[in-house]
Formats: sequence, C-alpha cells, structure tokens
Amino acid sequence: MVTVPQAVAYAYLAGLPPQAGLYACLLPMLIYACLGSARHLVVGPVAVAALLVAAAIAEHAPDYGNAHLMISSVLCLQVGMILLTLNLFRMGGLVNLLSHPVITGFVNAAALLIIVSQLPAITGIGIDQTSSPLLQMSALLQSMDELNATTLAMGTAALVFLLFSKTILQRLLNLLGIRGDDHPLAKTGPLWIALLGILMVSTLGLSDATETVGPVPAGLPELTWPSMDLALWLALLPSAAVIAVITYIESYSIGATLAAKEREQVRPNQELIALSAANFGAAVSSAYPVAGSFSRSGVNYAAGARTPVSSIVCAVIIIGTLLFFTDAFANLPKAALAAIVMVSVLNLIDFDSWRNNWNTYRQDCWTEWGTALAVLAFGVEVGLLSGVLLSIAFFLRSASKPVITQIGRLGDTEQFRSAKRYPVTLHHHVLVLRVDENLFFANATQIEARVVGRALRRKGTRDVVLACGSVNRIDSTGLNMLLRMSRTLADAGIDFHLSEIKGPLMQTMGPADLAANISGQIFFSNDEALNALTNESCAEETAS
Repeated sequence: MVTVPQAVAYAYLAGLPPQAGLYACLLPMLIYACLGSARHLVVGPVAVAALLVAAAIAEHAPDYGNAHLMISSVLCLQVGMILLTLNLFRMGGLVNLLSHPVITGFVNAAALLIIVSQLPAITGIGIDQTSSPLLQMSALLQSMDELNATTLAMGTAALVFLLFSKTILQRLLNLLGIRGDDHPLAKTGPLWIALLGILMVSTLGLSDATETVGPVPAGLPELTWPSMDLALWLALLPSAAVIAVITYIESYSIGATLAAKEREQVRPNQELIALSAANFGAAVSSAYPVAGSFSRSGVNYAAGARTPVSSIVCAVIIIGTLLFFTDAFANLPKAALAAIVMVSVLNLIDFDSWRNNWNTYRQDCWTEWGTALAVLAFGVEVGLLSGVLLSIAFFLRSASKPVITQIGRLGDTEQFRSAKRYPVTLHHHVLVLRVDENLFFANATQIEARVVGRALRRKGTRDVVLACGSVNRIDSTGLNMLLRMSRTLADAGIDFHLSEIKGPLMQTMGPADLAANISGQIFFSNDEALNALTNESCAEETAS
C-alpha cells in the first residue's frame, strides 16, 4: 500500500518511466530477502538514490541518445560491482568513514533539492531542471503566468492531505475500533492520495487539464544485460561511487536501527553482499540503483513483520500490479506523485542535530552546514566530497593542536593528574608532560616545539618525561620527532624519557630501537619514572 505509489513517484524523480520504479521492487527485493542480514529492511527505490540517478542521467543522457534506462542499468551494475569490491576488501566499516554531520548535511540538502525538483509538477510550470536550485526557483517565479490552476489545486490538496494523513487515518481507525497510536494503516496516505487522484481525473475528465502518468506497459521486465560502452562506464563511475557509498550507509543505518529494537545485529560485510546482489538484479531488470527505504522499512516493522518473507509478499503484490493493474496508472496525476515525494523527504530533514552540535561541538555544526551549502551550490557529488574534505580538515586541525598537560602525583597514590585541576605534587628537576593525541605527521612539529619550549623555559629541569598513555599510534614522522626532540633536549643538558607506552605500540616501534636512541629511559608507568628520577636526583644531591 505504501510501496506502489512511492515506487512510481521515485521513478519520475529519477527521470525514468514509472515501470522502472516497480521493476526496482521485484528482483532487488527478492534477492535482498534471501541474502540480507537485516530482517526488517525493505530494499527498493529511495528518494536520495533517485536524486543521484536523476543528476547522472541529466548530465550524460544527451550524449547517448537520451537512453535513460540504459544509463540507469549501467549505474546499477557499477554500484553492485563497487559494493562487491568493498566486501572483498572487508570494508564494511565504511559506514564510519563519513561523519554524522556530513551525512546529515548531505541528506538535508538533498531533501531540499528533491522538494525544489517537484515544484514544476505541483505547479504545472515547465522549467529547465538541470540548473541550480536558485535558478530553478527564479525560473518558476518568472513563469508564473504559465501556472496550471488545476494542477496546483490537485498538488496543494494532495500535500495538505499527506501532511495530516497520519492523524486523519488514525482517527478513522479509532472510529472503526482499531486502536494503536502507530498503526501501519495510518501510514498509507500515499495509496489513498494516488487512488483519489486517479478517481478525480477519471470521473471529472481532467486528463487534458493536468499532466498524468499515461500508459504503463503491462507485464514483467525483460532480463537484459546493460551496455558495455567503455566511455559511458568511465563517465558514470564517479556518480556510481557516490551512489554506492550513500545507499550502503543509508541501508546499513536503517537496518541497524530496526535490528537494535529487536536486540539483533546487522553484519556490515553481509549487507555489502546483499546490496551488491540486489543492484545486480536491478541492472538486468531495467530498474535503477536500490537501497533500504526508511519509510517502507518502518511501515514493515510497525506492521509486525518478523522475517524477510514480508518483502517476498510485497514483491508478489508488485507482480500482480504489473500484470493486472497498470491501466489504472494512466490517469494518475503527476501532481499527486510530486506531493508523495515531497512529503516523504520531509521526514529526512533533521535540523535538531544542527542545534545540538552548536551547543556541544561547533566544528560539527560548520561541517554540516558546509556540506549542505556545497550540495546546493555545486551538486550532490561535489557537495558530498566537499563535506568529507571539510570534516577531514577539521579533524587534522584539531589533531594538530593536541592537549599537552603537566601532570603530578596525586597525594600518596600512584595516580597522576593535571597540575591545573588537582592538588598534585610537582618536582623541581622533573617535568612530566602528558600528550592526549596520537603522534603523527599533522602534529609532530607542534608537539616538539611545545615540549622543548616548556622544558627550556622551566629553570632547573634536568629530566623530561613524556607520558604516552593516551597515544595509540605513532607514524614515522612522529617517531623521528621523538628522536630529534631527545637530541635537542640532550644538547641543553636535559634527559628525555618516555612512560606508559602501550604494548602493541612498543612492538611496532621495535625495529627503531627507541630505548637505545633516546637520551633517557622508557618506563612502564609514570609512578616508576618519577620514583626512579627523584631517587636519582636525591642521590646526586647527597653525593654533592
């Protein structure tokens, strides 16, 4: 009840004929039901993937005879191959490479792009939809004299109904004695708006007054292999890579969220296999790239689904629709489909994260807004890449300015704490500094300058201990920095020591023979270091 109207609507969003959306619910859905590890996830056409496909088609279709289905089939095959490659290299952890602010900013901007792209269908005004959102809005305002009153009335009525359909349907269900605040039937607004649209066009003879879907070929898709044109493959590869990453992250996130409610786990690498196979199925059945659907998976879970058999049941209903009910789509107004798409993506927009990030970690806020603005200004691929680069830049900026804290013994214990926050005991000849960051190329120079500077400015310092309890990784640049810093301090008459180096880290640094190449020693703990150095200092003072 939710899948059929959404599938047709998302096909139009992708710039494809309506049957492509229904085809995307057949083989892909069946294949994922057999291979996927998320029991409640429903795979098929989704809004964000449709937007990415639409952008790729708009860019390349003019060069290939406007063969939209051929381009979408090649994209499916490439997406499947990329996901399979990621699985071969065991890169299921890719979900962690894109930060939450980047994903949120991308999805928010994509949702706005989708909404803007549906305004022509709502108003009946034809514009160039390959331009930027601002230019599209400007073109719409300049073409208001072409406004189709019938289309606008239908589209507006559909929007209003869908926005309040859950409440309306829930009250109707309550009147019928069906209780439940989150009953799945309350989420079937898209079906009723599609049926009402068809009924109005059919009974009132509005097929000439507003644009409709038109004839949809009946029957199942023919299985064909996508084009193997090398130039087309190379041209589509960047778009396919973005679609693959986004569909995988979106699908995994949805599946993991629903699985957590049942205290289950989703296997990342198994999801790569299942989604790869699903997209291979879409490639040979004239569909377009598929992913896990947020709205349909939620309805599936709320309806009481327990196994992937629910997806098989849905696919069977799609088959029945293609065989016997395609004639009904002929009078389905495109304004109703546009309203379905617009309301569906409204659920994707999340502004709460921006407010939370502003109050907690403002760099994430800038990353989110930077990603969103880049997507709106330069397109989905460039915008997403810009967001990734921005998050990496902020990370490197933060890592390049590590916290270096002087620490001392807390009372008579073996615990060491910050000298600024706790009443700790400090020693005149020994400077113990804790670095709270990994030592690598981005911060090595700054750590060296700050440690050496503090040691030289502190009169009477004869030993510097660098506490490495928070260090999990040291690259070659960081290792060379430690050796160089040891020599610099030694020239000033100061011994350089290390403490609390973790076992695995010490093992990786074994070939460098760090213990033999620094002026001081490597201690197991801060307590051991301070005991040894203070006892040695006392012995020297007694001897003198």
